[in-house]
Amino acid sequence: MPDGPRYGDDFYTWTQYQAEVLRSPHVSDNGFDREHVAEEIEYLGKSERDAVRRQIRRITEHLLKLAYSPAAQPRFDWMHSIADARSVLEDKLSPTLWRDIEATLTKLYEDGRRHAASALRTFSEETAANAFPVVCPFSLDEICQQDWYPISSEKDTE
Repeated sequence: MPDGPRYGDDFYTWTQYQAEVLRSPHVSDNGFDREHVAEEIEYLGKSERDAVRRQIRRITEHLLKLAYSPAAQPRFDWMHSIADARSVLEDKLSPTLWRDIEATLTKLYEDGRRHAASALRTFSEETAANAFPVVCPFSLDEICQQDWYPISSEKDTE
């Protein structure tokens, strides 16, 4: 793009591009603290990226609990947390951040799996925690899809 990415189209990409432009030697030196402004703009973009990654971790954690925990009581709390995280994603997820999530999903799932296992072990659900797959059993589309939830493995055996 000759003028770079547009702010309203992809905020994350816009922040990274603007930081690059501000650091360019072609920008006139008029006392403007371009290096610090560039750092701050770049930081804003990375904050958006990190917020999206946190929501993916949160969703995978609670999807695993829904799919593998036999507990009945916290299920609606987990579903509420997933719905809230998906709403945040709707506001923040851009095409560039979608590609970032695709590239980092394995690591994000590992983190979510570790958090879910720790939480279930706190309530003596060792069997459920040990049943989590090593590879993410959810597609990125399922993770982000409003109102999609896995069927509990406990319910499958009833």
